[in-house]
Amino acid sequence: MIRRIALAAAVALVSAPAFAANTAYTLDPGHTQVVLQWSHFGFSNPEAQFGKIEGTVEFDQADPTKASVNVKIDTASINSNVAKFDEHLKSADFFDVAKYPDATFKSTKVEKGAAPDQLKVSGDLTIHGVTKPATLDVTVNKVGEHPMRKAPAVGFDAKTTIKRSDFGIGKYAPNVSDDVKINITVEAIEAKAYAESQKKK
Repeated sequence: MIRRIALAAAVALVSAPAFAANTAYTLDPGHTQVVLQWSHFGFSNPEAQFGKIEGTVEFDQADPTKASVNVKIDTASINSNVAKFDEHLKSADFFDVAKYPDATFKSTKVEKGAAPDQLKVSGDLTIHGVTKPATLDVTVNKVGEHPMRKAPAVGFDAKTTIKRSDFGIGKYAPNVSDDVKINITVEAIEAKAYAESQKKK
């Protein structure tokens, strides 16, 4: 009897890290958006969004502070629905996509927010070759099995505000606001299941 209890305890100790480990998820680009919004002379608040986003999330529902995020955005995929303006945004006046094709965010710290479903995710944001600290206010929308993919999934909304001049793209400020709001929505699928789904395409 004592041997059986000892064996059970040993198995529990060996197995514990597997249950405590974060689950790796891959961002579903078809259901992930990064939207920018700014003020234009105070008259309007236009928006543009990036169409090509890839990245990973590691998330442990039991302890969200162990989470991590790593995202890469193709800056040339920006779309304001105005073709001529998109070309200007891609030029050296702003994102200079020929020289800086990617923007990235890599988390460095995750803290619990004011409510159970809220987190504060701090990290390094790199735009236009410049890296600055940024903090995202995150809402965990849902954690569970995706009804269509039949695989574990997580969903988040996040928001932050940056000063574009901090990243060397402050042209036309303050008439075009230096402050840019960033609104993000993310759907991510368990990494192995997502990889398998891509093989079937």
